[in-house]
Order: sequence, then C-alpha cells, then structure tokens
Amino acid sequence: MPTGVALRDPREQLFDAAERVLLRDGPNALTSRAVTTEAGCAKGVLHRHFADFDDFLAELVRDRVRRIDDQAGALRACAGSGSVTDNLTGALTGLFRSVAVSIVALVISRDELRARLRRDGPAGVPVLAEAAAMIASYLTAERERGRVDADADVDTLAPTLIGAVHLLFADREGAPPEDGAVAKVVTAVLAGAVRR
Repeated sequence: MPTGVALRDPREQLFDAAERVLLRDGPNALTSRAVTTEAGCAKGVLHRHFADFDDFLAELVRDRVRRIDDQAGALRACAGSGSVTDNLTGALTGLFRSVAVSIVALVISRDELRARLRRDGPAGVPVLAEAAAMIASYLTAERERGRVDADADVDTLAPTLIGAVHLLFADREGAPPEDGAVAKVVTAVLAGAVRR
C-alpha cells in the first residue's frame, strides 16, 4: 500500500517544507525527518533526490539565493523611479520577512553546510553576501542616474544596510519591526549619500 502523497516536483516541495519548518520552529528543528514529515512523504524521497541531508540543505540555500538574484533584477529596474529610501526599505523588508533570517541562522549553525557553500559561492555568509551585492548593484544604478552622490561608497553602504536591517529582524521570537523602523535605518545609513 502506498504511503504519503504524490509529489509533482519533489525538490521544490521538500524545499517549501523545509522553509515552513525553519519559519515555524527554527534551524535547530530542521532535520530530514522534520522536512519529510512536513512534506508528507517518506524519508527515502529526500535521499532519492539528494546525496545526504547537508546536500539537501546546500541546495535549499542555493535555491533561496537564486530568489535574491530575481529580487536584484526587480530592484535594479526601480532605479530612477520612486525614492531611493522607499525602494530600499521595500526590498530589505521583503528580504528579511522571508526565510532569509532563518537561512542565515542555519548556515551559521552548521559547519559542514557552510563549508559546502563556500566551495562554490562568494565569500561571506550566504544570503547576506548576495543581498549586499543586490543593494550595491541598485545603489550603483542610482548613482549612475545622479540620485546617489557620485562619490558614495556603495560597497560599504550595502553591507552596512544589510547588517543594520538584519539586526532589526534577527529576533525570531519577537514581532518583526514595523516598516517605519526599517525606513529609519535606511534613511540614517544613506543620509550623506542620497541627493534630495
């Protein structure tokens, strides 16, 4: 007798299940059993598609990084319209209200996962490094349009924004910050760089 449910796209369904576990219970609760239980499938399904659980986790992180790449394109497309502060506030709020904070905690807590990701990714903490690149790319586009000062150091401003906003969202147990708190941080960090 078959057990579980049919999986149309097993990898994506397993990723979505892992994301739900991460958001609900945090990185310490993320086990292969928790993922497959959440997905409603046998544990063997995960091992049929991934070499081991760390391989699954590495692919989960890479998949979520690809989503940041998509967000980066959308943010760059906003350059020249709206306000720089509003565009960044929206992008940063969207980024950190997603599973990003839990993914960062997961990467930090698992040495083998971090080692696998560093072999083929940029330096720094995955997700945060790509998010900083997204912000730097957007600020560069705005600098080219004259809305950010020509001498603004976007390679310093971007990780500063990522770090400061990440701290606002880092407490998984508390309520997420209001949009106004994010806008206040963005405004303060960019105070000398954005042209009025």
